[in-house]
Amino acid sequence: MKKVFLFLLVLAVIGVGVGWMMYNKPHENMENAKADMQADAKALFAAFSNDEAGANEKYLNKIVAVSGTVADASKDEGGNTSVMLESEDMMFGVKCELDPLSAHKRTEFQKGEQVTMKCICTGYLSDVVMVRCVETK
Repeated sequence: MKKVFLFLLVLAVIGVGVGWMMYNKPHENMENAKADMQADAKALFAAFSNDEAGANEKYLNKIVAVSGTVADASKDEGGNTSVMLESEDMMFGVKCELDPLSAHKRTEFQKGEQVTMKCICTGYLSDVVMVRCVETK
């Protein structure tokens, strides 16, 4: 009985240690991260709207440098900036949420300007959702 208790205690300590390390694992610095691929916003949106499963296989959880024309820019109640890039669809597009963990040169974007954002693609929910975005030049 004593050996079983000791074994479970050691196992619990190891589990807590691994959990603590995973919880405190540093986030990837998006400013220095290398893009896995590049895409035009209209082509990226078309890929997801035409074949979501195929686009998920290609883009999901990958760092994508997406280029396009700003359709809209907004800030939420927490001060986080989102930039919507145009697609062929009148209502939906590629939503790029700026990385709250990075310092940005700017957070104001004008409708009609061309931008390139390096982001992590998280999928398709009427818009193609890109998170942890940083603007590239």
